[in-house]
Amino acid sequence: MQNKIAPIDASPHVIIVGGGFGGTHAAHALRHAPVRVTVIDRTNHSVFHPLLYQVATAALSCDEMAAPIRGLLRRQPNAEVIMAEVTGVDVERRVVRIGARELAYDYLILATGSAYTYFGHDEWARYAPNLKTISDARRIRSKIIQAFEQAEQETDPERIRALLTFVLVGGGPTGVEMAGALAELTRCAIAPEYRHIDTRTARIMLFEADARLLRAFPERLARKAQAELERKGVEVYTGAAVSDVDATGVTVAGRHIPSANVIWTAGVAATPLGAQLGAPTDRLGRVKVQPDLSIPGHPEVFVVGDLMVLEQDGQPFSPGLAPVAIQQGAYAGRRIARQVTGQPDRGSFTYRNKGNLATVGRAFAIADLGWIRFSGLLAWLLWGGVHLVYLTNLRGARGWCATPRRRHAAIPYATAAGTYGRRSCHRRQRGRIWSAYHVIER
Repeated sequence: MQNKIAPIDASPHVIIVGGGFGGTHAAHALRHAPVRVTVIDRTNHSVFHPLLYQVATAALSCDEMAAPIRGLLRRQPNAEVIMAEVTGVDVERRVVRIGARELAYDYLILATGSAYTYFGHDEWARYAPNLKTISDARRIRSKIIQAFEQAEQETDPERIRALLTFVLVGGGPTGVEMAGALAELTRCAIAPEYRHIDTRTARIMLFEADARLLRAFPERLARKAQAELERKGVEVYTGAAVSDVDATGVTVAGRHIPSANVIWTAGVAATPLGAQLGAPTDRLGRVKVQPDLSIPGHPEVFVVGDLMVLEQDGQPFSPGLAPVAIQQGAYAGRRIARQVTGQPDRGSFTYRNKGNLATVGRAFAIADLGWIRFSGLLAWLLWGGVHLVYLTNLRGARGWCATPRRRHAAIPYATAAGTYGRRSCHRRQRGRIWSAYHVIER
């Protein structure tokens, strides 16, 4: 028997499923609207996904990358938060299911994002963790540090080689940034700390099935990013699809590569909740939405972020970027607010592209701002400034009272490093690495 939760008052009820970029910005856009807002998420925190790889490489700690959803909405009296997993949606009856319970809505915004796909080989996930949540980042960080510790005590050269071989599958922004961070970690940050191994000999291998890295960037910038990775000692293989992953390593083009550290950064697909809407989907499970981000036949249901695909100029638009989710969440929230107050709509969703950035370790990044494209130190400083603003806004929104030292730690490691010399990297990054290590052990 299902228990249907009765509404608290007669105000229109807006349910937002997902507390990430899209969901929280949708809720914020409804802060002055005469509605009740319920945000439902499997966790009680919102994660700054673009820098998760720095948690995985021990450059930042977990609490610097996440904010409680309740804290983000604490000054919004018309919003509440439920930590639960939505197991179903009935768009005809206008209810979402949380296990045996049902919650009625007048408007629904789905912002559940995407999940990594192993292209039909889900068994690979056991050996090649992906990087999507704080828990994933912690697990990868622990695995990396344990590999160094085991290698320090190992006597078999072949086993040491496998422990010091890091394989990343997927040459998108996450794979490229992770490879650059691992290069900085092994060549610079922790090299003086070990007595029986030389971490600078660690092998970092990046495999991409496509003909080049960073398909979302212009080819010229992608080539510069690859050149910088190779300069840092990363082995980059394009046109190289992984055919098998097991406990001993990976197989590429019939060649087995022993590795104790395989990290999956390739391919994403929509979360399964979108399939329950009854709307058309593409091959990745993304919901095909209308220009106002609603689904056909149900103008009260909106899908935003990685879960949707929108046709623009005859081409599918779903870049999977945080700014897209932010703008779409805010658009859906504002559209609902205008509808419930009887104001006219302001037209279809239009994405304002503010540019695309990716960093390759310390002091190098690529920037595609549309009207100008550049790389190097200037792009890296821009990358650091943009992420610093985002993190500062995240902390300001949740009212987190930090000491000066903690505020400094919140800056991405590349920005906080201060100077660019190797000695500076050793002094400043070493403390961060072992601080994160102690967190694991406790």
